[in-house]
Amino acid sequence: MDINVPYGITRRLVGVGMEEARSRVTESLKREGFGVLTEIDVQATLKKKIDVDIAPYVILGACNPKLAHQAISHEFGIGLLLPCNVVVAQDAGDTLISAASPTSMFSVVPDRSALAPVAADAEQRLRRAIEGA
Repeated sequence: MDINVPYGITRRLVGVGMEEARSRVTESLKREGFGVLTEIDVQATLKKKIDVDIAPYVILGACNPKLAHQAISHEFGIGLLLPCNVVVAQDAGDTLISAASPTSMFSVVPDRSALAPVAADAEQRLRRAIEGA
């Protein structure tokens, strides 16, 4: 599985299981000021809704309240791009963790000059969280 995409921040945790990886990334996000607001178990949802089997795949909706407030204050519609999605996915005996790049996500905003510092701060924090997991 390849989740190393230009609009993401990705790390492979070699020999680490899903639950440990999820716990590690959640704690690492917390150290960077993010909380996990939502969890979507994609594997369970696809099995239940369309009877398809995939490897464990979870999307965490992470939010840094201070950064979210700054972004919404500058661009009210930015909530359409929030929260920051973090994927935790099993790949054989490893687990992949990947976060959507805020600078990539915010690039769709027409006047992003006021948002650029917020996106850059969020991206740096997410990079540290992924690396620190």
